[in-house]
Amino acid sequence: MTSEPFLFDPWVTSLPQRPGGDAYARLLAEFRRLHDLVAATSLDEPGLREVTERLRAASAALEIEGGRPGPPHAGNRYDLPGRGHPLLVPLVIDEWTAERITGSVVFTAAHLGGNGAAHGGAIPLLFDEVLGRLANTNRHERARTAYLHVNYRSITPLHTPLRVVATVMRQEGRKRYLAVRLCQDAQVLADGEGLFVTLRPGQP
Repeated sequence: MTSEPFLFDPWVTSLPQRPGGDAYARLLAEFRRLHDLVAATSLDEPGLREVTERLRAASAALEIEGGRPGPPHAGNRYDLPGRGHPLLVPLVIDEWTAERITGSVVFTAAHLGGNGAAHGGAIPLLFDEVLGRLANTNRHERARTAYLHVNYRSITPLHTPLRVVATVMRQEGRKRYLAVRLCQDAQVLADGEGLFVTLRPGQP
């Protein structure tokens, strides 16, 4: 990742750079491991009941601690893959400027669609995340997705390092047009275009 986690992002205000510290990073990594294991499990009913009871205890502990005031760590950890959000595709950013983002991603069992391929819905989620970051970089007005068009060029494999490249194409008033592609070496697996529109005053 670049030395600066972001140039300027209006969605980030006065949040600390690493809320939750290393402890949250470890929790997130363990959650993602659990997510993969649940997606891949064929455990029998007695085993599942035992695991469920253990998870219930962990959930109860988080429920008690989760009542503390302040913004959640998830989505606000720009130093972690996927901004530290447990359900976003864990994109690792290598380069981040006002006009371009590049990074790497590995789809895992949690993203399985069928027959060893990544679920088609996971790819637009990844694209919307990276384009949303880029659309808001170095802009003082927040922007949201107006549309996202995705082309599926080839099967996206699991457990394989892939490259993501997003670029700004042009800006017209409140509209910012961006492009993104997902590649395995020189092969384009999917690409897309997005339109992001600056919010008007008072819009959430």
